[in-house]
Amino acid sequence: MPTSTRTLLNGLVGTVLLATVVAGCSGLPTGQAGGTSSSAPTAPTGSSRPSATEDATQPPAPRPVALKANVADDASKVAVDTRVKVQASDGTVQKVKLSYRGVDAKGAATQGTVKGEVSEDGRTWTAADRLEPSATYTLAMTGANAADEKTTRKSTFSTQELTLAEQTFPTLYPLPDSKVGVGMPVVLTFDVPVTDKAAFEENLHVTSKPAQEGSWSWLSSTQVRFRPKAYWKPGTKVTVRADVNGVDAGDGIYGQTSTSTSFTVGRSLVTKVDLKRDVATVYRDGQKVRTILVSGGKPGWETRSGTKLIMAKEFNKKMTNEMIGAEEDYTLVAKYALRITNSGEFLHSAPWNAGNLGRRNASHGCVGMSTADSQWLYENTLIGDPVVTTGSGRGLEQGNGYADWDISYAKFQKGSAL
Repeated sequence: MPTSTRTLLNGLVGTVLLATVVAGCSGLPTGQAGGTSSSAPTAPTGSSRPSATEDATQPPAPRPVALKANVADDASKVAVDTRVKVQASDGTVQKVKLSYRGVDAKGAATQGTVKGEVSEDGRTWTAADRLEPSATYTLAMTGANAADEKTTRKSTFSTQELTLAEQTFPTLYPLPDSKVGVGMPVVLTFDVPVTDKAAFEENLHVTSKPAQEGSWSWLSSTQVRFRPKAYWKPGTKVTVRADVNGVDAGDGIYGQTSTSTSFTVGRSLVTKVDLKRDVATVYRDGQKVRTILVSGGKPGWETRSGTKLIMAKEFNKKMTNEMIGAEEDYTLVAKYALRITNSGEFLHSAPWNAGNLGRRNASHGCVGMSTADSQWLYENTLIGDPVVTTGSGRGLEQGNGYADWDISYAKFQKGSAL
């Protein structure tokens, strides 16, 4: 008898159910039962191998820092007005040492290290000074990239040779730690003429406390002076730097060295000499402190009118007619003498002229006074104290002593090269 369709279906269903029960009989995970799973294996956790996505997003390693100097390695005859610089790309400058060995113009061995400063962004180092002639320099540079990985480079170079005749030596006055009068100018002289005055003046620096306006003025190619607009304020502290080492002075001449000085301004002491009355009046800080009878230069030997400064103090100063070309034959000794011009004018003791003091002008150009009065001036004045002379028809020449105050500030400024 044929089997019905329902009977066949029921048999198939039973078979399927039985297979399912048998497959699940153990009640354990396949691995614990010793069976084998047909599922794909899972990658181990914590694998060190990044995926393709991770490779694409990881930042590249930083490039090493590159260091470059403005003077090439093995360069020769490098100009002394060069100021060495080191620049870093892809990082910062960490350390620079610039040292040298050489010989000076007299053949003596020289050596040293040039200091420098790194810029605020850390990318540039600049030497604080220019170069010395006839020297071999070693430049050691160290920099670091963003990962603080260091790179070091070293180079050498040599500089041009210069004779003493091709260098100009600066001398500054007043001397360091001096105390000077309120009129004292800064005087900078050179032993070889300076042609490029502007280049030198750009490297001259005056700092005063309290700050006061002032200007440089070139008296000649071998001398430049600085004075404030008005007399220095008493107690002012002044610092001067002539940063001219290696500066090109023009015509193949270079600054031989840099120099500096510092000084303090004392109290105000101004002496006013009236040659019409033959009286000198001394003022300290604006107050009259002494009146002195004097005798100035006679006709043909008139004392110069104008604002002068005390330049030097001399004791037992010998004076003769030969010194000034006078016809009269004389040799005199002034116990106390204060020089006020290059040409030979002094404030000095003149006991031999006592009968003319306060009465008439009878000297060969100096301002004479009693020994007691000259001693008082000698003991109470400073180099740079003003002496203002009036009453004669003879003027003061610029350059004849410290005549910087005998012209207006505006005219003085015109002597600047800047």
